[in-house]
Amino acid sequence: MSNPTSNSEQPLRLLVIGAGKLGGYHANIASQLDGVELVAVADPSAEARAALAEKTGAEPVADYREAISRIDAAVVATPTVTHLDVAGELLAAGKHTLVEKPLAPSLAEADKLVRAARQAGVTLQVGHVERFNPALDAVREDLADPRFIQATRTSGYTFRSTDIGAVLDLMIHDIDLALDLAGSPVVGVEAMGFSVLGDHEDMVTAQLKFESGCVAQLTASRVSYELERRVQVFTDRAFVAVDLNTRKSTVVRPTDEVLERRFNVAALSSERKSELMAGLFDELLVRSESETPAVNAIEEEQKDFYAAIREGRSPRVSGEAGRDAVAVAERILECVEAHRWDGADAGRRGMFASPAAAVLPMGLPLEGERRRAG
Repeated sequence: MSNPTSNSEQPLRLLVIGAGKLGGYHANIASQLDGVELVAVADPSAEARAALAEKTGAEPVADYREAISRIDAAVVATPTVTHLDVAGELLAAGKHTLVEKPLAPSLAEADKLVRAARQAGVTLQVGHVERFNPALDAVREDLADPRFIQATRTSGYTFRSTDIGAVLDLMIHDIDLALDLAGSPVVGVEAMGFSVLGDHEDMVTAQLKFESGCVAQLTASRVSYELERRVQVFTDRAFVAVDLNTRKSTVVRPTDEVLERRFNVAALSSERKSELMAGLFDELLVRSESETPAVNAIEEEQKDFYAAIREGRSPRVSGEAGRDAVAVAERILECVEAHRWDGADAGRRGMFASPAAAVLPMGLPLEGERRRAG
């Protein structure tokens, strides 16, 4: 892997592309990290790039190409549909690149980016920031060899990332976590979902079956009145529940007597049953709770990116990992589109499960016309 910053005393020269919310986070963090020089921030909006440049001390540029010759690495925080063009050009120029999730809107485009990084011999990292959530790291040993994974991720409608739906916007995080935890190929996918406000799916539930026998149940909604980011994992030896928002974790570890099937319910006296009802999670299913201190996960993600560049190693979330998540997301979207809501070919199907067109305001396209229009 090439390394344009082989001298560890030289700062790594960085460009942040995109001055929106995520681009702002990345630029502000990079501007304060030792060993990093934020050279420029790029955005077609003069107001947005000027405001971010003023906060970070970087040069504002309208076109990222203006700064390519002066950088070693870049963060791409632009709309998903632009990732192939923007990141592809950076990689072809030999620049290490961190691409915000998802890596691309399709497997075909994700494959192209992974190949481009390999051909150039540079680092490609994908912004699956939940991998850096300290609550998961705190219980990592108890997550080994999962049998069942359940993840729920819901939020209100932010009116951002409207170029993609809930699968690539929200569920992609939990797809990545499930793939990382299971460590096994996906052999089956089932899913259903529908659109509520826009032209993409807003609510989706999916089930993944892994070659190892593990099953993952994933739910995502961006039209919810509750903000929720939870993961539950069942293994052969424990149950783990993690609130990714509050960083609170609960681990339940059955005693050896329970695990080895030596616990005989039928042999218990009435008195002992009463005792165990009150102390089940102290004696048999031993529960422990913890709360990890807050960290800036995007900062940890950036630090891993820079360390991977300097050390010539793979980042924690490689381009290949980002590509694999997109591959599963694509299969989920295919299932969503194929789902028949009325159980018949002539009935409603796909994400647009609206009633008959008679209830729609005049002038709006029918379901079939909307689908053909893209």
